[in-house]
Amino acid sequence: MAATLADIRTKVRRLTRSPSASQLSDIQIDEYINTFLLYDLPEHERLFTFRKTLTFYTEPNVDVYDTNTVRDTDPLYDFKNAFITSHAPVYVAGYKAYLTLSRNDFFNIYPQLQVQRKIGTGNGIITNFIGVLGVKPILQNQVLFSSIDADHKSLVLTDTPVKFPATGVRTSLGDLKWPNDPVARGAIDYISGDYLFDFPVAPGVGEAIYAQTVGYQAARPCAVLYYDNAFTVRPVPDKTYAINIEAYIKPTALVNAGDEPILQQHWQLLAYGGARKILQDRLDIDTLALLEPEFKEQMLLVGRRTIVQQSEERTATIYTQMVDPSSNNWNNFI
Repeated sequence: MAATLADIRTKVRRLTRSPSASQLSDIQIDEYINTFLLYDLPEHERLFTFRKTLTFYTEPNVDVYDTNTVRDTDPLYDFKNAFITSHAPVYVAGYKAYLTLSRNDFFNIYPQLQVQRKIGTGNGIITNFIGVLGVKPILQNQVLFSSIDADHKSLVLTDTPVKFPATGVRTSLGDLKWPNDPVARGAIDYISGDYLFDFPVAPGVGEAIYAQTVGYQAARPCAVLYYDNAFTVRPVPDKTYAINIEAYIKPTALVNAGDEPILQQHWQLLAYGGARKILQDRLDIDTLALLEPEFKEQMLLVGRRTIVQQSEERTATIYTQMVDPSSNNWNNFI
């Protein structure tokens, strides 16, 4: 049954009138095919076949989970490229959680108000300070130390969480930096509240030195915000929990001649999609117009499976659970 990358290449050559490798190499054909497969097809069609369950795991006292670019065994490795979109439902340790894409809704429920405390007074000479915050633990990415120098200019240090080099997972420590400056001028322990830092200029005489932080009570998360290619959970986890969420994955590229698409049915569509891109680059508008009806036909055939699969799914309402045969309320209707 024709369905491998080698078969797709052959059909592309026929559609583009390029029988010889001197006209179009296999490497070039593969680039066109995979460009259509990876970037065009997922946006043309949200196929049911590409909807999977993503499971990742929380870390104690870590509230934000973004793309991991260090450890390729991490479920969130290259997440922003490997997954297209994320969807409800989401479960935390088996409990259904609230999922939102709105920062407004999320932080209305879980506001992160910075509490300001005076931790010292400047004398015009000393630039380095050390101490322990009274409220702990504190949220990462929400720490700010500030004062004013003798020229009435602001002094500001903010935190950047430190990650384990081997895993890319955040530690309990953060670097304190001048905004937009990569050089660390101090450190903060989010759990114990210990801090030390060195302002670039000494605070002015009598000027107050403030620490602004957000405290929290760790517990099992029950809400998830997906924003800016990162998941933020609340409450902040007190230990490791499994988070399950539905997501559309990006298809796997076809590399070797014997590779097959995730569904064999897709092979003709991939051939037409790759051929279209070749003809577009060649500005062969006439041949492109001849292929367009069959390309659209293949798109309809590929999408039919998803349509039929979803056609029996009832639109969710407030009464859905009441008529679910698996629920206790089902007996009230029979």
